[in-house]
Amino acid sequence: MTTTQEHTTLTVHDPQRASHLLMLEFGDRKDFDDPKLEYRRLFSELLGTFFLVLVAAGGGILHGEGQISLAAAVVAPGLMVLGIILFMGGISGAHLNPAVSLAFAVRGDFPWKRVPGYIIVQLVGATLACLFLLAVFGNIQHLGATLPGPGYKDWQAFLMEVVLTAGLLSVILGTASAAQNVGAIGALGVGGYIALAGLWSAPVSGTSMNPARSFGPALVSGDWTAYWVYVAGPLAGAAIAVGCAVILRGRGGDPIAHAAGSGVLDPGDLEQKAKLSKDIDAGKLVPPGLDPTSPGKDSEP
Repeated sequence: MTTTQEHTTLTVHDPQRASHLLMLEFGDRKDFDDPKLEYRRLFSELLGTFFLVLVAAGGGILHGEGQISLAAAVVAPGLMVLGIILFMGGISGAHLNPAVSLAFAVRGDFPWKRVPGYIIVQLVGATLACLFLLAVFGNIQHLGATLPGPGYKDWQAFLMEVVLTAGLLSVILGTASAAQNVGAIGALGVGGYIALAGLWSAPVSGTSMNPARSFGPALVSGDWTAYWVYVAGPLAGAAIAVGCAVILRGRGGDPIAHAAGSGVLDPGDLEQKAKLSKDIDAGKLVPPGLDPTSPGKDSEP
């Protein structure tokens, strides 16, 4: 008798608990789009980029000083991005990178009017991180700047940044929900890619894939050597990734972009899923599996 009562209680309350946990992880789409909360999203981007560059440039400094291994220096930013996506992806989308914001805008998933604000605070966050590193370590090791490795020319580093960023943006566009990097799968995918890319390509280009990450050390240290590589390379890579996304998933900017990497190209399925997405957002429909009264996912309503 007790077992039955406990089971009934869990059945009733689990959907609400699941919805609450999903809200914590993925955030509220209305909050992400609300103009009144732009200050919150901008602060989120500034804070996230600060931590990313703090770890990436700080790791570069300590590796240059021989205090940590190259593997530790390149894996740390990936782990930091993983954590950032989990704790603030639902607020600002955890772009942390001008190339990411631009790619989302080109896809039609992010309003162009919000792009300048995101890019500015990303650059500010990167600069603040390097000012902190300057205060702690002084102007050593180019403050962890990304530079072509010994024996490699600028054009080689440029090509490496193009390819690496194309891969990174492909992962992001394939796992993001609209213009938001959210959820454990997205965090693992993006963070894992950054770590893996750094493990093999850092000796060539420093594995930036992010104009903001390279901007902070260059500005604060005053060393702009080959900086063009870390602007042109990521932007070109982002353009390639957007083109690949169009081929793989069709154009962005539709309601079904709420579902990460849906890849639906059939017009009938797209229309049906777009209606489903709108009904869920409007609260008219509970997703299958969360409604305790639902007889099964294959049943007709």
